[in-house]
Parts: sequence; C-alpha cells; structure tokens
Amino acid sequence: MRVLLICDDYWHPGETPIEGVTPLSGRGFDIDIITDANEFSTDILNKYPVVMLSKCDEVSNKDKASWKTNSIQQAFVDYVTSGGGLIVIHTGLVAGEETKILDKLIGSKFASHPAESMVLVQPIKPHSIVKDVEQFCEQDEQYWLDILADDIDVFMASYTEYKKEDNNDNCEASENVAPYIATAGYVRYEGKGRVCALTPGHNVQVWHNNQYQKVLENALYWCAGEYNIARDER
Repeated sequence: MRVLLICDDYWHPGETPIEGVTPLSGRGFDIDIITDANEFSTDILNKYPVVMLSKCDEVSNKDKASWKTNSIQQAFVDYVTSGGGLIVIHTGLVAGEETKILDKLIGSKFASHPAESMVLVQPIKPHSIVKDVEQFCEQDEQYWLDILADDIDVFMASYTEYKKEDNNDNCEASENVAPYIATAGYVRYEGKGRVCALTPGHNVQVWHNNQYQKVLENALYWCAGEYNIARDER
C-alpha cells in the first residue's frame, strides 16, 4: 500500500516519525515523505489511500510559518469525505491559530500535556486497530485533548505515573499516585472516509514498540477501508 507521511516541526523533528515508520516498509507499505510543507500540494492527496499527518501548523522544524491555509484544510476534508483515510499522530493533533476546518475533521485538538514520563497505553475495547495488541509502556508525552466531535469512538487510553518493568511491556503504578487517564486512540467517519487519531509518538521508542507497530499497521488498513467493518460493528 502506498502511504504519504507528512511530518517535521519545531518540537517534533521529522527524524522521529520517519525512523518510526521504517519497519512498516518491510511489511508491504511504500511510504513517501514530505517534511517541508512548501513541497505539499493539495492534488497530491488523491495519489494515496491513506495519509499520515504527524505535523503541526509549521512549515518545518526550521520554519514556524503556518502552512495549513483554508484551502489546504478543505482539501483534507474533501479527500476524506470522498473516501480517503487520514491517520493523525501526536503533533498532528496540535491546532494552529486558524485550523478550525481541519480540527473539526480530526474531531479533537491538543489541549496540554503533563511532563514527559512513563506512559501505559492500553486497548479499552475491541476494534480492528487494536486487534492482537497488548498494553505497552514507554517514555512519552501523554496528550490531553479537547474533543470537538460527538461521534469519536475511543478504543485506546493512556495512563501516566507508571514505571516500566525491565525488559518487557509490563508497568506497575507508582506508589500513592493516581494515574492521569487520557484518550490514546479513536476513530471517526467523515463522508465515505475514515479518520484515526493516535496520541502516542513523541519518542522513537514509542513508534518502534512492537505493540504500537501493530496499532500503526492495523490503522493503515482500517483507514484504507480494507477491513470493511460496518459502522454498527465497530
């Protein structure tokens, strides 16, 4: 499957998602990459069944100028509405000053995050994107979201204040501290297309975690419509 990855901004250099998706290239995915938004054009979207957006409203990590014009935002809406798949990962959820069109399509926007810490990520309901996925624990930025759509279907949550056990994905709660619970993954539909939002992904270790790799692979197929799941069977 041919996939477009759009990434690279000041706080989230493109090296992390680029290295993070490298294992997918060996599993049947041909991933093209845009890091400089000046190289983006709206007509490129229709060349791909799925687009991965891991970039906020900054041209690049060296250029903080806005790139998500109203016409570009509307192009994403048109792309998804006509059947395209959009996966929005971590920094892609960070809204710009004038990104309301795209924020509405995504269904949420970044609100804040606690200090980077060990984060437990856990499926919380059956869904194709978390099929055969077990909980995992990695050092990450846990994102808290402002939810903008009333139809999001949350399938994965994250918890902080955990410590990782050696050499495995098990976590145990730190003593006398209540975990912060946040949305880690959800889906929604827009017209004929599908949107998946994933909040983990600040560090490359998260991307390379075997369980998160399963999430990414499943999300690509789901957003491409290859699971063909009826809406009432999500």
